[in-house]
Amino acid sequence: MKSLKSHLKFSKQERSGIFFLLGIIVVLQVILYGVKNASTDVEGNLSVDMETQGRIDSLKRKTLQQESIPLYPFNPNYISDYKGYTLGMSLEEIDRLHAYRSKNLFVNSAKEFQKVTQVSDTLLNRIAPFFKFPDWIKTKATDNQAPLVFDAEDEQGKNSESIQIKDLNTVTAAELRAVYGVGDKLSQRIVKFRDRLGGFFSDDQLYDVYGLEPEVVQRTLKRFKVMSQPQVVKININTASANEISRLIYISKTLAVKIVGYRENNGAFNSFGELNEIEGFPTQKIDRIKLYLAL
Repeated sequence: MKSLKSHLKFSKQERSGIFFLLGIIVVLQVILYGVKNASTDVEGNLSVDMETQGRIDSLKRKTLQQESIPLYPFNPNYISDYKGYTLGMSLEEIDRLHAYRSKNLFVNSAKEFQKVTQVSDTLLNRIAPFFKFPDWIKTKATDNQAPLVFDAEDEQGKNSESIQIKDLNTVTAAELRAVYGVGDKLSQRIVKFRDRLGGFFSDDQLYDVYGLEPEVVQRTLKRFKVMSQPQVVKININTASANEISRLIYISKTLAVKIVGYRENNGAFNSFGELNEIEGFPTQKIDRIKLYLAL
C-alpha cells in the first residue's frame, strides 16, 4: 500500500501538468465536435445547391429544346454558309449547292433542291414551306423582235398596265428608280457598276451589285434585261499591270497583284482556268469575269 500511494502521490508541478493535458484533450474534443457539425451543415447545403442546380439544368434543356431559329420566306439559291448551318444543313450539303450555283444554275423547286443538295426528307419537309422562288420570265427578246411586253403585278399586289422591257445596258438611274426597292443610292450604284464593267453580258450580273437584295433584282429584271451586247475593251492578263487588272470591278488590287505574281512565276496564262489556282480568286464568278479578260 505504501508503494501504491507513492505512485499516486504527485507533486504540485506534476498535478498542474496533468490538468493542463486534460484541458488540451477537452479543447480538442470540442473542436472535433464543431468540425463534424460544420461538415454536416456544408454537406446539407451542398446537397440543396446540387438539387437546385439540377432543376436549373433541366429547365435550360427544356428551353433549348423549345427554342428554334424562326424561319422566314427565302430563296434557297442564295443560302450562305451561315444560313445553311442555321437551317441544319451539313457542310457537304451546302457545298453541293454552292458548286451547283457556281455553274450559274438555279434550283426551281424543293424537289430539285433536294436532288442537288441531297438533304434528308425530314430536313426538306421542315424548310421547304419557306422556299420562295421568283417568277422567272421564260420568253426572251431577240434582235429581230420588238421588246417584250408582259403583264406584271405592282408592289401593292394589284394588276398594273403592261410594262415595256428596256435594255439594262442603256437604262438610266432615273428609270431604275421606278422599281420598288431601288432608291437614289442603289440606282446610281447599278449604273456605276455597269459603267465600270463596260456593260452587262447577262442579267445575272445584277446580283453582283453590292447591297441589291435578290428580291429587288428579281423585280428589276421584270422591267430591264440585257438586250444588247456591250463593246468592252478586254484586259489582257498576260501583259496588263496590277493597276490595269484591278480596274475590273470583280478584281481587287490585292488579287490583281497575286495574278501578276503568278504570271511572273509561272509564265503566261494559257487558259482562264489557271486563275482558279490563285488564292482568293472568286472561282464561282470565273465564267463572267473571263468575259472581260483576254489572253
